[in-house]
Amino acid sequence: MRQDRLATPPRPAISRRHWLALAALGASASALPAWAAAPLAQADIPDDALRARLLDRITWGCTAQGAQAMAAMGAQAWLADQLRAPADAPLPAAAQAQIDAMAISRTPFEALALQMEQRQRDARALPTEEERKAALEAWQKDMRNLQREAGQRFVLRALYSPAQLREKMTWFWMNHFNVFAGKANLRAAVGDYEERAVRPHALGRFRDLLGAATRHPAMLRYLDNAQNAAGRINENHARELMELHTLGVGGGYTQQDVQELARVLTGVGISLRPLDDEPPRMKPALRAHYVRQGLFEFNPQRHDWDAKTLLGQPIRAQGLAELDEALDRLARHGATARFVTRKMAVYLVGDTPPPALLDTLARTFERSDGDIAAVLAALFQSAEFQASLGQRFRDPVQYVLAGARLVHGEQPVLASTDPLLGWLQRLAEPLYGRATPDGYPLDAATWSGSGQMSTRFEAARALGAGIAGQGQRMPPPVLAQTPYLRQIDATLAPATRAALVQATTPREWNLLFLSSPEFMHG
Repeated sequence: MRQDRLATPPRPAISRRHWLALAALGASASALPAWAAAPLAQADIPDDALRARLLDRITWGCTAQGAQAMAAMGAQAWLADQLRAPADAPLPAAAQAQIDAMAISRTPFEALALQMEQRQRDARALPTEEERKAALEAWQKDMRNLQREAGQRFVLRALYSPAQLREKMTWFWMNHFNVFAGKANLRAAVGDYEERAVRPHALGRFRDLLGAATRHPAMLRYLDNAQNAAGRINENHARELMELHTLGVGGGYTQQDVQELARVLTGVGISLRPLDDEPPRMKPALRAHYVRQGLFEFNPQRHDWDAKTLLGQPIRAQGLAELDEALDRLARHGATARFVTRKMAVYLVGDTPPPALLDTLARTFERSDGDIAAVLAALFQSAEFQASLGQRFRDPVQYVLAGARLVHGEQPVLASTDPLLGWLQRLAEPLYGRATPDGYPLDAATWSGSGQMSTRFEAARALGAGIAGQGQRMPPPVLAQTPYLRQIDATLAPATRAALVQATTPREWNLLFLSSPEFMHG
């Protein structure tokens, strides 16, 4: 199976011979890999293969360094360490230097967002069409670059952060509390939304995460709550708060609850005035209720002060405190425990998590007051989770990043993360690119169609050639000789072995392995 010869230059497309080999592997199907069913039972899988599969599930992809750390600490201690990993876990110096050089790192979000708003206004005010067009094109280019920087930062952390579980859960929560960068001027906000609203709370209390996401300017603008005012009610944010963020469809709320929560949210919005501006003029009785924190603003003049009832109980607080009371009620509702933990189980176990596991996770969520790390600990200890290792079909983000980590390891050698972001675009799962608030689907069927798999084979070719992040041709990595392949060698299905022995170069071997059912699943 091992190939030592150097590869020829990369071909522009996958050859007919490769396509036949890929078809023989059956890699276009989302069925479980053969080793996960028969003849190998879970008890017969070697310990090092189980560790590799555990790393594949908990991290963005198994690496030699990760396997060594788990072997040295033991799986339980390693998992506990991941559950406690801080949001500011240090990156390798080279990766951190790339992040530090970004505009989103050098300039505070509030100043950057106000600057981009002013540039847009100034461009539109120019006297000639030609001047306006040139200025707006330059502005759009810089806005796209801000989104690109956010994506680059995410990929660098996913590839190189020692806090791998936090990074993997950051993507999950960004998808759960989805915002679309293409709406309005959100390209300037998605990086800060991820950095300050989501990542710090990815392993913390769900209520804290819910509050941070709900109040961030990116969410307020995406779901139109900046337009929500007494007498001009906009229900978008209220509806998604209950349907997608907390209770879920069938969670026991009514249209009346949506309307009442929308009234709670009146006046909760964004201020694009300079940060040192005086508050708006208002009656003295209202002035004490005014809140400005960065771009977040609660304007009591826009708030509906009449009595409200939510989920059968009155809202007793007043002003902005009404929102905190409402979020407390939503976060601690039994339907939220069931909805949120089921989604976590789908992400980390499979499309149809067993009912017994779901009951355990929901009870843990309720007992711990929504402690995300406690729910994850219960999930990782479950027999259902252990039995699922190696059987979860990877969506494009997990597939591309796992491939990059296998090819490049944890050493920050990538000259650019842009090729990886480009593959995510081609595979229809770009970061911050889901236009609808429901986030990307997590089920295997969405990502295993023929068109999707055809593009995935092309991604496998690029990754296996070792050029996905280099931007130049170099000798491909010899994946057959990596510790990861030695760990899982005993679990490879006969069809996979038969395909791999036909490879004549490391490049061909890499393509076939990265296209195999064993690598498509994690």
